[in-house]
Order: sequence, then structure tokens, then C-alpha cells
Amino acid sequence: EKQHKIVKNGLDILDNLEHRGAVGADPLMGDGAGILLQIPDVFFRDELLKQGISLPPAGEYGVGMIFLPKEEGSRLACEKAIERVILEEGQRIIGWRSVPTNKKLPMSPRVEEKKPVIRQIFIGRGSNVFVQDAFERKLFVIRKVSSSDIGKLGLKHGKEFYISSLSSRTIVYKGLLLSDQVGSYYPDLTNKKFVSALALVHQRFSTNTFPEWSLAQPFRMIAHNGEINTVRGNFNWLKAREGVMASPFFSEDLKKL
Repeated sequence: EKQHKIVKNGLDILDNLEHRGAVGADPLMGDGAGILLQIPDVFFRDELLKQGISLPPAGEYGVGMIFLPKEEGSRLACEKAIERVILEEGQRIIGWRSVPTNKKLPMSPRVEEKKPVIRQIFIGRGSNVFVQDAFERKLFVIRKVSSSDIGKLGLKHGKEFYISSLSSRTIVYKGLLLSDQVGSYYPDLTNKKFVSALALVHQRFSTNTFPEWSLAQPFRMIAHNGEINTVRGNFNWLKAREGVMASPFFSEDLKKL
């Protein structure tokens, strides 16, 4: 009960923000908002059992929160690309779950038009990984490589693909939503079995980028305020050092990243 209250408190903070996040003249058009939580093992275990799927022990599986194109062909291509990378990296595909959303929630036509299909993929730890930290790094590789591979496919609706989070520890529920819509849009978050010892919430305020589902905060590990205006400079510094980069943790996977 205490851990479910933490989730509820996070949603209450979003509900009670003085500025709901609306932009421009459309009161239903927001900059985006969301919540980062621990993976609710009991909740997911019960949900997957409805599909006849038994999850491994907590920490031995990861959950990806995936935004997918509405167009079926592009969506299937994205799903197959992710599955292919999971297997190539020696991990197990446990299954997919379609995330319930509140279709009756009033939304701006522009938000409705951009709304992705939201699904969760469950990934089992492979025999080539022995501890959770190494598994977490492998999930990072899967996210980066699959995102890159899907970008190279040149799908007409490929830009609608985005991995909000992929981890064995945390999960992010977010969207192009007003702050008080997050708990209403995702029924998962109000289920009493959905528990977490932490709840990180944030509402995005746009300055020089137009609101998108993928840009809603929090991000996969953090929430932050302020613009990061040195992306190109940082990218070039990184490129200049690629030849001498090494990592005892990522080893040969570093080349993929």
C-alpha cells in the first residue's frame, strides 16, 4: 500500500501543477508530461499470465515501453526489427503487451493525430549475461542498435517509432499530454498492484522545439530543465575521440554504440 501511494503521489503532483502545460490557443494541446517508476513486478506478472506467459524472477527480464506507428506495415516492421536485434544479442523474447489507454480522454486533434500505438516488449536475460548490471547494459545496446536499424529502413512512418524506456529496473509512462492527463490516459497507473518505491515526474515546457510524443519528459533516467544547446559540438568532440574509446564493461559492443 505504501508503494502504491508513492505512484499516486506522483500523479497527484502532476494533477495539481499550477500550469497544466497547455501551449498556444489550444487548451488541450500540451508540451508533454510523464512519470518514471520502478518496474511493477507483481502487476506485470499478473498481466502476462492473462496471455499464458510466466515471467522470470524480477531483475531477470526487461520491459520496453515502445511508441509504434499506427500504420500496420510500418508497425510490424519496427516490431520485427526489435525482435531480430534481441535475438542477435543473445537475449530472449518473452512477449508483447498492448498498453491500455483511455480512448475517451478529450485530446487536441493534433495530439490525437500524432498519437502512437503503445506496446510493451518483455525481454528475458540470455545465457550470455550473468548479472543484472550486465543485462542492463545489453538492453541499452538493444535499444540503440534497434533504433538505428529502424532508422535505416526508411519507413514512411518510421519517425513515429520511439523507445521511451528499456530496462530491467525502471519504466517511463509519458506522452504528449497535459500534466493532469497522465493518470487518466494510462489505466495501468491507477491499478493498486502497480507499485514503486520511486516516482519521478516532470512536465515539459517547450522553447525552441515543437511538442512531440517522444520529447515528453521524464527521459529514460532523468528529468531536466534548461536547454542543451551544444549537441553538435558534443557530437564532434565524440567523433574526434572514437578511435581511442574503450570500455571494460561494453567491450566489443562499444563498436555498435
